[in-house]
Amino acid sequence: MTRRQKRFGTARAALTLLTALSALAGTALVGAAPAGAVQGTTVAPGVSYDEFDIAAAKGTAHAHVLTVDLRNPRVRLDLLQPGAVAARATVSQQATAQGAVAGVNGDFFNISEAQHPGVQATGASVGPAIARGRALKGAVPNGQRFGPPLPPGTSTEDVFGLGVDRRARLGGLSLDGSIRTPEGRLPLRGLNQYALPVGSIGAFTAKWGSVSRVRATCGTDTDRAAPCSTDTYEVTVRRGRVVSTADTPGSGPIAADTTVLVGREAGAQQLRKFFEGERVTVRHRLVASKSRVPFRFALGGYPVLDDGEPLPGLDNRTSAVRTAVGIADNGRRLLLLALDGAPEYRTGLTIAEVASVMRDVGSIDAFSLDGGGSSTLVARAPGAGAVSVRNHPSDGVERPVPNGIGVFSAR
Repeated sequence: MTRRQKRFGTARAALTLLTALSALAGTALVGAAPAGAVQGTTVAPGVSYDEFDIAAAKGTAHAHVLTVDLRNPRVRLDLLQPGAVAARATVSQQATAQGAVAGVNGDFFNISEAQHPGVQATGASVGPAIARGRALKGAVPNGQRFGPPLPPGTSTEDVFGLGVDRRARLGGLSLDGSIRTPEGRLPLRGLNQYALPVGSIGAFTAKWGSVSRVRATCGTDTDRAAPCSTDTYEVTVRRGRVVSTADTPGSGPIAADTTVLVGREAGAQQLRKFFEGERVTVRHRLVASKSRVPFRFALGGYPVLDDGEPLPGLDNRTSAVRTAVGIADNGRRLLLLALDGAPEYRTGLTIAEVASVMRDVGSIDAFSLDGGGSSTLVARAPGAGAVSVRNHPSDGVERPVPNGIGVFSAR
């Protein structure tokens, strides 16, 4: 079969393949899907929902899939988020608040701080994030991420997103930032991140939220569990001038006209040279590494399928409930997949199996998102005014998460 043949351009063709996969995998278990989850239903113009079984290495998995036609001018994508980087809410709460017709959970996140007693887990995501064309945060160092091991050659800067050209794509986003004073220029190495590189300075803005910034100075670039730094400093800049300093990172909301600079080790030593009233200019942007087309929205995870081929070194041993997004038709069609976490399906898929399944349903590129208890797919039922959860989250209830992929439809 040629690559062109693998790309099916209509929802009808997608449904045909999903039905075939279900037949190959065996008969779906009775009562496996939540009430109201009907196969082959239209959620909105250009958005459809399906479900099917998968015969996996460790047992039957059950997939819930949204097919999104980006060629439909009424359809758009954007980041689901709870209103701050360091905050969490369920996917259904985020989708309802933002008026999405469907969506899935997003990036891995800072879920716990057992190794740092007394330090508050931020709930912030691992990778970069862009919403409505505006940068929200940068990527933490690779060694500071939560989630399964990264495939070889990938990093926390990898993203899935939608360009301003309305085409979905995989890529990378790196932080380009600086701090300028009358004495010179310093590099900015972090933006609203729960972990900063050793020896660096990071910026926190109103988009961070009110959660403590202490976690940003804990761990190292290679060891998330390493102790928190004892050499830290914080500088608050308001309307271009230093207004206060502190020996330890603080907490609380940050005003819209304010940037808080947090330094650790060498970065802290640089910030100690700042003084109240000094002029300071902080600049930052996220730069795409693979495309000159700006991202309209983007979020982190890691790639598993590139140009129709699984990435080398994908794990083929550990099975789990997963969420993934696939790209087809040259970025004009998406497949959003979340596995069911009901007990009879909880063995799930390996990452290698995820890549294979995403290719089988027509994806040329695919990206893995957070899984386990985070895996959630929501969609509006016909005639409903709000989304409902279509899979069974493996925790038994929806887990609050920091972000997701939202599907929107103009009325």
